Amino acid sequence: MKKRNSPLIYVALVASSLLFLILEILTHFEFLLHVAAIPLEVLLAVFIIERLLERQESGRRRRLLMYIKSTMFRSEMRSLFIANFAALKSPRISLDSIRTAGLEDLRRMRQEAENVTYGPPRTMEAAVREYVKARDVWLAFMNRALEFSFDDVFENMIFILHFISDVTAFMERYPRKLFVEEARSRPDLNRKTHKVLGDGIRAFLDYALELKEKQPVVFQEMMSDYQLSVRLGKR
Repeated sequence: MKKRNSPLIYVALVASSLLFLILEILTHFEFLLHVAAIPLEVLLAVFIIERLLERQESGRRRRLLMYIKSTMFRSEMRSLFIANFAALKSPRISLDSIRTAGLEDLRRMRQEAENVTYGPPRTMEAAVREYVKARDVWLAFMNRALEFSFDDVFENMIFILHFISDVTAFMERYPRKLFVEEARSRPDLNRKTHKVLGDGIRAFLDYALELKEKQPVVFQEMMSDYQLSVRLGKR
């Protein structure tokens, strides 16, 4: 509603100013020049206020998105990202190397992660199944993205949920087979699988970079939590 009303307000104020200017030309009544300036001053004030409100809303949305990321990466999907990095063949990026990396190293890792390959089917399958286990979390993120108009996040969640549906249907029909082996025999499904897993690697690195730059203490806490989880998982 705000976006629809704003142009009407602008047009009305400019029209009012022009009307008073025309009247001044016709009547030579100088006071009308001052009156004509009032709508323009109001227009400037409206414009400034709207920009301030947009900045406040943008800041609020960024903080909310940061909270969503924090929930996603630091707690509810920790096992998912551990499995995803464990399955990664190239580039050779591990959670431990991320933990000890500097900013430039993280940027290099992120660039290298534009092209990822995965190892044996069973390690890749473990990562895929973690996505299935996290279905309710993805669904919650999708609803949150829809509620707060995070369009890109919403589209990503839809894509992931469609992928999870494919995996779930396959697992129900062929409980003894590996989904990844089936995917490798079908180019379209193989591309989708690599996109989902690869996007997960890239998203994690993006978040790690963001934390390293803006909240280095939180970055260290998160990576220490991951390190502890990996160690506990090996026992």
